[in-house]
Amino acid sequence: MSEELVNSIRDAVAVINDPHMGISIVEMGIVQDISVDGDVANIVIKPTNPGCMSVTRIAADAKIQAEKVEGISKAVITVEGHIMADSINEMINR
Repeated sequence: MSEELVNSIRDAVAVINDPHMGISIVEMGIVQDISVDGDVANIVIKPTNPGCMSVTRIAADAKIQAEKVEGISKAVITVEGHIMADSINEMINR
């Protein structure tokens, strides 16, 4: 795994702000982990509230931003700690 690629992905998703706080999801700690396997980015997102109504939008935006990074063809988003995590993960990663 290229640390440079992970940093590029982190920078790409850092432009996404939590819609309620107006602070980057990276700064807030919502992005829990980023790893790369070949040309696939794996991003773990954990909202601050298990019932957060904005997590689907945040996850979709993270996928879009990560897939813009050169060297990444696909981003897999895993939402953890949310009451609808399984459904959100299935929908985002179709």
